[in-house]
Amino acid sequence: MDSSKIEINVTTDENKVPEQIIWSAPQANVINKEAKAMILAMWDKDERNTLRIDLWDKEMEVEEMKFFVHQTILTLADSFERATGEDKMAATMRDFCDYYAEKMNLQPNS
Repeated sequence: MDSSKIEINVTTDENKVPEQIIWSAPQANVINKEAKAMILAMWDKDERNTLRIDLWDKEMEVEEMKFFVHQTILTLADSFERATGEDKMAATMRDFCDYYAEKMNLQPNS
């Protein structure tokens, strides 16, 4: 059986606020990549519930967080569609992302 490892290291200040998030996935050739934010969700099959960790560093700007949430929901719609074949609901999720982008005044990166 093959396995792979993803490592996440979070450096915090004296108040336990993240200052730096570094992750590595050696089998994907990602070594010590810095991230400003992360959302990690795992399904607990026994509890039938989602376990979640969401962190962002103290330098994360509000505008960056708006884009991060927008892109996370878009990629979640893609994952949901691939996993379930529920293309109509995935399209609804993407419609919400359009609405969100409009209300948050998100402009595409130029």
